[in-house]
Formats: sequence, C-alpha cells, structure tokens
Amino acid sequence: MKFRAKIIDVGCLNHFTRVVNTVSRLTKACVLRLTCDHLYFVLSGRVASGGVSMWCELSQGNFFDEFQLEGVSADANEILLEVAPENLSRALKTAQNAKSVKIKLTKKSSACLTLAAELPSLSSVSRVVTHDIPVDVIPRRLWHDFREPQMPDFDVSIYLPPLKTLKSVVDRMKNLSNSLVLEANLNGEMNLKIDTDLVSVTTHFKDLGNPPWGDDGSQSSSPHRDPELMTEVCVDIRKLQQFLTGQQVHPSRAMCNIVDRRILHLIFLHEDVSLQYFIPALA
Repeated sequence: MKFRAKIIDVGCLNHFTRVVNTVSRLTKACVLRLTCDHLYFVLSGRVASGGVSMWCELSQGNFFDEFQLEGVSADANEILLEVAPENLSRALKTAQNAKSVKIKLTKKSSACLTLAAELPSLSSVSRVVTHDIPVDVIPRRLWHDFREPQMPDFDVSIYLPPLKTLKSVVDRMKNLSNSLVLEANLNGEMNLKIDTDLVSVTTHFKDLGNPPWGDDGSQSSSPHRDPELMTEVCVDIRKLQQFLTGQQVHPSRAMCNIVDRRILHLIFLHEDVSLQYFIPALA
C-alpha cells in the first residue's frame, strides 16, 4: 500500500482544511477511505441503535496537485484508515500559510499519515513542519461497513432555510428541550417544534422549495402524496445542533429528507464536496 499527495494552491488548502474541521466537529473518530479519484470521511453509526452516520465525499482532483495511490491489491485499489480527524485538523492549522503540504502514508512505530508543511522562509533554507498522525489500517474484510449509505426511501425532501437562521432557532430551542420535532411537506413548508410541560414553541418556514429527485422532476418517493400533508421526525436536538454548529463547508445547496418518524437525512452540497448526515428518530 502506498499513498502520497501534495497541495500547493492555498485556496485548495484552505478549502480542504474547512472540510476536515467540519468532520472533526462531528466525530472524534472516523474512517478515511482513499481511492484514485475520491476521498471519503465515513462515520458508520448504527442508525437502528441510535447512532448517527456521516458520509463526506471529496473529488481529489479539485484539491490536490499531486495524488498517487496504490491500494491493497490490483482489484481493490483503495486504502481505508481509521483516523482521529481532530489530529488532522490540528496539523492543517499549522500549514495555513504553507508553500506546499505533502501527505503520505508512512510506517513509524505504527501506521501514520505524515503531513509535511513547507513554510515561507526569509532565508534560502526551507522550513518544514512535520506531523505524524497515527492511523489504523482497516482490513479488507471490514470494508463493507464503510460503503456509501443507501438513500433512504423518504416521504418528503425539502430545501433548508438559511443555515444561520436555522442554527439560531435550534440554539434557542435547545435551552428549552432535549428533543425537537422537524416536520415538512411537499408544499415547501417546514416547522420546528418543541413541546414540554412548561412551554410549546413552533417556528414556521414556507416557500423553501422541494428538490426534484425523480426523472420527471417530481419527488420520487410518494408521487400521489397530498402536498399539504406533514411528515415528521423527532430527533435529539443536540445532534442536530452539533451538525449545524460544526459545518464550515458553506454549501451552495442544503436540503433534508425525512423518513416519517424514523430518520432525518441532511445533505449539504458545495461544488466538489458533498456531506450527508443521518440522525435517527428518538424512540
């Protein structure tokens, strides 16, 4: 197995850093899946047992000036590594003004991702800061746990309101309740609701629009569904807040799919990055 990559463009470096920072705020550990064309940050929580799942996909050609990979074998040209994204985030922080950043899979006392940042220097001698980030190589027999999650057979898909507004509402509601009901319909309407013994609060959004998933531009899941009918899911408000607080991707499109009373599936899209986050419904 071999992996080495290099980033020279400072815009690409900053963008990659923002993606890693986002991932580091969502999970303490995840799997970094490397292929010839893409990088994936994967959190494979068991939604059925209350865990969140994450799938973040990056096109390597839009970030790296050089990218070389030899996977475990010719027929499985991939490498899967368990990594603490916070360690990668810390290393990238020291490289913000770097002339170049090299990332390489190395073998020290254990497997590492070695990040070497060449920093600007006033002399002719270059300054290089090196970080060894411990990783665990995932054996091939476990790879099936880290494939792209299937798009759930949702009841409603809807574009999200401005994320700053949504985060502000969720932040305030978190002070009043541990759970939140998010409901939406095919008329572009969404409500956020909390209901406790002391207070009931509902925030309404309208004219959000519904993404066209079907080939005919319709929402594919329920073609005969009443557009006014609300679909709802009750989730842990802390998990939703964590997702909204952590994101630094600044998506061009943000939407969510709701499987009635089962799953909230959040999708952020931004040019060369897609981020999916699955929050299970509270029992």
